[in-house]
Amino acid sequence: MALGFALLIQPSFVFWQPPPTTGFPTIEGVILFGEPVRWETSLQLITDVLLSNGNPGAELQDVPYPHLPILACNMDLLWMAEAKMPRLGHGTFLLCLESIYKKVTGRELKYEALIGKPSPVTYHYAQYLIQQQAEKQGWKAPIRHLYAVGDNPMSDVYGANLYNNYLKSAQQNQVQAGLKRIPQAASPQAEVSLGLRNDCNNSVECCQSILVCTGVYRHNSDVPKETEGTVFHGHRDFCFDPSLVEASYVVQDVDHAVQLAFKKENWS
Repeated sequence: MALGFALLIQPSFVFWQPPPTTGFPTIEGVILFGEPVRWETSLQLITDVLLSNGNPGAELQDVPYPHLPILACNMDLLWMAEAKMPRLGHGTFLLCLESIYKKVTGRELKYEALIGKPSPVTYHYAQYLIQQQAEKQGWKAPIRHLYAVGDNPMSDVYGANLYNNYLKSAQQNQVQAGLKRIPQAASPQAEVSLGLRNDCNNSVECCQSILVCTGVYRHNSDVPKETEGTVFHGHRDFCFDPSLVEASYVVQDVDHAVQLAFKKENWS
């Protein structure tokens, strides 16, 4: 007679667990938001999904390629917490996943889209939201300048400068609604296949980057700077251009960044 439960015995305890679910629907894609607590478990599960074409319970003779769509955001290799040394971020988790997939299959992991800093589509969406807020506040004057504040040269500053390049190219009519490659992008994945839609007005002239010293970047500190040397901590699908990690301004903290923007815009 079949039992409706499974008995698991471990060294220190015994507990009851229902039998595994059958007929689990096929997984159609993978979305990666941030680094998990248990990396090895998540890496194993994601690899299972990719190698089985969304059916981890099935045994496939051939590894499917191209694999299921993967969308990823939050590409920071490092971030700053209370510890003196930077912490490993979601960008490091993505690096692990890419390395494991290539080691197992011999092929490159490909992304359907890369969203979040430093992807230009994220800054484009931020511009769209800012313009919406301005309209709700009854602000009649067009927005000419954007200020992007961040503590990571390899993501915050890089992305702001990359979007500034996009704005300059758009002004020169060299970019037509995201159909051409974004300047400085190393691959189609870096451009984000979602494209840069022309749903914002063309009033914005520039996006200036402001680097604060309260996170990964510490000015005159013993904490290693992400920009030291020529090591690029950005994502694999973005090429390294030293000019893109050079902030327009470097200030101590967010308060100083806001005051700087007010001063630049002649606001009291």
